[in-house]
Amino acid sequence: MTGGDVNRGGSPPGDSKYGETWVYESIVGAIPGLSLSQPVAVGVQFALFEGLILAFAVVYDLWSAVPAGTAAVGVAAAGSYLMLALGEEIRRLRTPRAYRRLLFSSSIEVVLGVLSFVALLTYLFAVDTRSGRVALLALLLGESPPAPAVYLTLLVLWDLCYRIGTGWWASLTGLWRTLRYGDRFDAQARARLLRIDLLTVGFAVVQLVLVPFVWGRTLLVAAIVGHVAAVTLVSGASMLLLRRS
Repeated sequence: MTGGDVNRGGSPPGDSKYGETWVYESIVGAIPGLSLSQPVAVGVQFALFEGLILAFAVVYDLWSAVPAGTAAVGVAAAGSYLMLALGEEIRRLRTPRAYRRLLFSSSIEVVLGVLSFVALLTYLFAVDTRSGRVALLALLLGESPPAPAVYLTLLVLWDLCYRIGTGWWASLTGLWRTLRYGDRFDAQARARLLRIDLLTVGFAVVQLVLVPFVWGRTLLVAAIVGHVAAVTLVSGASMLLLRRS
């Protein structure tokens, strides 16, 4: 592949196949009659979840959970926007088909999201409850949390974990792309790929907003900060190699 294979023209006709999207994008795109711009779609997502949080706060007197819930929903919404921007930026370039297939079509980000979600649930229900202090869920939702509030909480947590998995995968495949194809990109292409790696780092960094709400839970703080540090390190290595090419 020569430098001209990566440019603003996007994939050549017939090169783009079904599945070269995030699973999140595929689900949204499959809803009949739904055609929203990125800002509107993200705004609807935030309004819907924030509305449910406030409704449950009124009905079940869970006002203590509103700050953390709003932060989580805000991070998820910001993650959605950055995720859409990242996918769009990658598809806009004529990147190697193997890279796009690995990144999008493998759905590995879902697997990583599931692993992180199961790890989080294990911590919340098997570790935090035995710590000798008030469990995090009990602190937010009370000792006898209402089922609808628990459902919404788990849904938002899954949303966050899915984005964590996506961040991991985007970072790893970005470094692999640079190691394998970096010397074949021209200066313009490398500049665009640097932007993609920077978006990947931003996609992770936004999750640091959650740290104050889990402060004191050493494992959760370490998991969030460690995730951001790992993505920054891997994508940073990709950016460094691109600059040296």
